[in-house]
Formats: sequence, structure tokens, C-alpha cells
Amino acid sequence: MTGLRRNGVRRGVARLAVGCLLVAGLTGTGAASARTPAAGEGPVVVPVQTTGPAEKRFNLVFLGDGYTADELPVFRADLERHLSTLWSIEPFASYRSYINVWAVESPSKDSGVDCDPHLGSPDRETVLDMGFWGGCDPGSVQRLLTVDGAKAGALADLVPGTGRANRQIVALAHSSTYGGAGGGYATASGGNALSALITPHEIGHSLGGLQDEYDYYARGVPGGAYDGEEPASAHHTLLTEAQMRERRAKWWRWLGEESESGGVIGRHEGGLYSTRGVWRPSRHSLMKTLGYAFDQVEREVMVRAISAKVNLVQDHTPNTAPIGADRTVWVDTLHPAGGALSVTWRLDGRSLPTGGARTVDLRKWALSPGRHTLTATVTDPTPFVRDPAVRASPALTRTVTWTVDPSLVTAPAAVTPAFTGHTPTGAPVGARTVVHAETTHPVDRVPAVRWRLDGRPVPTGPDDRALDLRKLALAPGTYTLTAGIPGTREQLRWTVDARPATAAYELSVPLRTVRRPGSPVEYVYDGPFTMRLSARDDQEGAVVTQFRVNGDGWYTYYGWPTDARAPFLFTPGGTVIDGLVYGKLGRSRAVPWDDATPDLGTHTVEYRTVDAAGNVGRPRSFRVTLVEPGR
Repeated sequence: MTGLRRNGVRRGVARLAVGCLLVAGLTGTGAASARTPAAGEGPVVVPVQTTGPAEKRFNLVFLGDGYTADELPVFRADLERHLSTLWSIEPFASYRSYINVWAVESPSKDSGVDCDPHLGSPDRETVLDMGFWGGCDPGSVQRLLTVDGAKAGALADLVPGTGRANRQIVALAHSSTYGGAGGGYATASGGNALSALITPHEIGHSLGGLQDEYDYYARGVPGGAYDGEEPASAHHTLLTEAQMRERRAKWWRWLGEESESGGVIGRHEGGLYSTRGVWRPSRHSLMKTLGYAFDQVEREVMVRAISAKVNLVQDHTPNTAPIGADRTVWVDTLHPAGGALSVTWRLDGRSLPTGGARTVDLRKWALSPGRHTLTATVTDPTPFVRDPAVRASPALTRTVTWTVDPSLVTAPAAVTPAFTGHTPTGAPVGARTVVHAETTHPVDRVPAVRWRLDGRPVPTGPDDRALDLRKLALAPGTYTLTAGIPGTREQLRWTVDARPATAAYELSVPLRTVRRPGSPVEYVYDGPFTMRLSARDDQEGAVVTQFRVNGDGWYTYYGWPTDARAPFLFTPGGTVIDGLVYGKLGRSRAVPWDDATPDLGTHTVEYRTVDAAGNVGRPRSFRVTLVEPGR
């Protein structure tokens, strides 16, 4: 809830206050160590998700604190839940293939962390010295969960190929108390009902530099009026909508669009801990209320932040010296899971009709004597980005240049066609995934990749290194996808999961149930009621369930803030828990000073699933009619 940035000092140990919290799915990926390290044994580095060499990927490094050797299975379960939620949120869902995930397992002597749940709680001897209350600072707040930065950095340094430039550390505390922080390192409690939603919020701070959109600093206390200058924050402003359009400033390109987190992108008052005098793009988003998505403005920032940690061009034909015109030239690119990068080849400034191929055979172009300039420009055309400056930045556009001299003769080299990199095959891929397979690069030819689905050939076009499964419009079911190199025994195989998980709901007993032909079932209540969502899938992996009311933003179901096993409680005015409001039926209410007027009448509740392969289930719905008591 409140974003705080403080440094706490206790017992002479400097803690990195990485600070901010919020009120707070989809591919289940578990950190399954081959063995459990014993107490007192050195840390064990566990690769949880590997999409490529650490040096060429953005690396999320998860650390656990306060988990004893016997409790490391709990850490792994907590981590899987946090990752499942993270992969359900854009842009992490689309750019998951840019990310490696590591767990560094190091048992603590004691179970739990310091000052949990109150300042008088006993000290715990743990590997990262994590603590609530900003590191046990009486002047801080309970939910500010800090970590010893030097100890966290030392553990993360054990992951080969990672460093400050290409990683994000996330420290999970063995605790069911709500808490977290964001800054140099992100922290979250491992076992709270909302904790898996804290992690993406804190990564939004730590990686993207996003700011809190709360209209309070201390919970339960309105923040008052903002009296500063125009904020540097990309998602806060003093400008009117007309001024944003006129000056082409802030989120003017997104104005008027339906927000990914519900409502319409415009100008909503409150943010930066102030209730008045500053505005944000959406009524609610992940940086304001846990459970909702990043809106488009925040998502654009996060796409740039993730992409800036990698290079779109992973490798290419050497270009430090001129090359001959009697060979093929190639680039290997990254492959977003949610879409394909574009590659444009130019020879002496003129575009070549390559159709996005990653390889060009110069022998086809009969170059004249003299030197020529060949370029390959790789761009991410994602619709998540609208700012041309962001699109043109190194994060989303890279160009490689070669000097071509037809007088040079390329020496033959024995390169056997083989696969060098590909979408991981160990888990099913979803029906909306871009699957890729890279090969070696003989200088005298272009190894073809042939794709087959259940044994039938699948055309790809000039870029045969990737297959966008969305274009196949697969019917629900399970398929076998293969990629092979003709003339070799090289073959890759994936299971394609094109059947989303299914969700079911369970409500408390209504006053009455109304069934009308052709309409969703309707339940009538005159007061609070509960809703429990569950999911089933025919594949392994965690499933995230979501719901929304009256077409508002999709909200991740987590049970209830005080108990993940309890159902979600809807009430006419909402329930206040630790200064925040949950479960108001109708118009959402985040803080006690929001409108608490009961929204009597009929409301539509939709629910859906996001499974481990990234399939989003078709929404289903029911209706709830809220009447005055006694009617």
C-alpha cells in the first residue's frame, strides 16, 4: 500500500530499504532443486527457467530468507506461486522468453524474519537479515520489508553470468504477514494471500522506476493536496487532457482508450501519496491496487525496461572486417513469446525483399565491383509501445552493418546444420505462443527449418526460424509440434496446449436464484456474500483465476487478504482491512474515503483462467442482484 523508501539500521547491520508496497500468475515454474541443502551448507543455485545464456538474458534471481533446511520446499512452493502470477501479467507474459529465473537456496538457522509481526517479536538468525518495520525501525511501518543489500548481492553473485546490469534480485521472506519493498532490490513476503501480487508491483518500482499511485502515505489517512512541480513520473501529471494533447506530453497517445486495468485512460485524480492536485492515467492499476494489471502507460515503461536488459540481436555474421559477396549473412534475434521481431535488410540503403528472413544469400544480388554497405535492422513492432522515441531506442531497435567487397573470396568452412537454440521443450507451449528454433550458419547455404503439426507441414514464410501459433487458430486440444532440418536427424518436439483451463465458482446461499432462458443465472442477495473460484486443467502447472465486475478491469483471485484459503467477500460498502477496502460490489473502492454508497441492482460477474502455457480461457459469467435488506 504505501511506497516508502528508508534505510533501517539495527544491531549495526545496514539494511537496504527497497521501498514500496501496495494492496495487493501464468505459467507455473517451480524451483525444484536436485537436493535440499542442509543447515550450515553453502548456497545452491537452482535454474528455474532457462531461455538462453545468462549473459544474453534478463535474469530474475530469487532469494529466500527465514526458510530453514526443512522449509525449503515451502520456499519453492512460494516461488512457483509468485512466478505463476508474474507470467499472467503483461508485459511479463509476452516477454517471458527474454527472462531467465534462478533461485539461490540458502537455509536459515531460524524460521521467519525479524520484527514479524510486531517490533517486540524475537530476533531471527537468517541468511539475509530481512525484517519488517523498515528493518525494525520504530519510526517506520510494519509492511516495509527490508533486506541486507550486501548479503543479497553476495548470494545473487553466485549465479554465473549475472550482474547488476542484467539482473533483478527478488527476496522472499518466510512470512504470512503482508509486506514488501521496491528499489535497488525487490522484496515480498512469501506466504501472504496477496504476496504474489506484491512481487510484480515491486518489480515495477525496481526495474521500471514506476511510482506509487496511492492517494495516501499512511494507510487510513488521506494524503492531502500535491504541491510540487510537474512530476518526472511517466504516469503522473499536473496537465489537463487538452494540454497533454497540445504538448504531446505524458500519456497523450493513450487518452480515451479502454484501460487494460479497467475504465478509460484519461485523467484520474490522486497519486504520489496525494489525494488532490495530481493525476494518473487509470482509475486503478497494479501501481495503485494489487490485483489489477499494469495499464498501457505503465506497460510501455515496463516493455522498455525489460528490453533494455537484453540485446535484440543475439549474434550475427562477424562484421569487424569486410566480407565477400559469395556467402550468406545472418542475424540471430530474440523471440518474444507474444509476437515476432521484424528484420529489414538494406543494401546500399535500398530495402531487400527478404520477407523478414534472418539470413540473406548475397549471391542472389549480383553485386557490382566496389564496396557496398549491408545492414540488418531488428525492431520490436509490439503494439505495447507507441512512443516513437521508445521504439527507436536501443531497447527496441538494433542495427548491424557490414561492408561487402565482391573481390573477396570466402574461405569454405565445415559447418554442420544443427539447432543452436530454441523455445524450451520441457513444458507445453500455449496456442498463442511464438515458438522458435535457431540453427548453425554455414557460409554457403541457409539451413531450412521445416515445421510440422501432428505430422502435417506448416508453412512459415521467409522467416522459418519462428512459428506464430496464433496464426494457426488452433481448435481446443493437444498437439505435437516438431521442427526439423531437412537432410539431418535434427528434430525438436513440443507439446502444444491449445485447451485453456476451466474455472468454476461457488457462492454463498442467496435469497433466491433466478433462471431465464438465454441469460446468465442470477443470484439475489440483500447483504454480503462470498465467491470462491477454482480451476481445473488437463496439463501440469499452476492456473491463475481472474474475475471482473460490470466490465471493469480483470482482477486476480487470491482468496481473501487475511486467508488465501477463504473465499472472496463481496459487501455493499466493502470491507476495511488495515486501512484498505476490499470487495465492494459495483464501483470499486480502494480506500475508506472512496464512495461507499451501495450499488443496488444487478451486476455481471465474469470469471476466467490463465493457465501455465499462457492460454486465456473464454470468460463465463453470472449475475448478482443486490437489494435492500428485507426486500
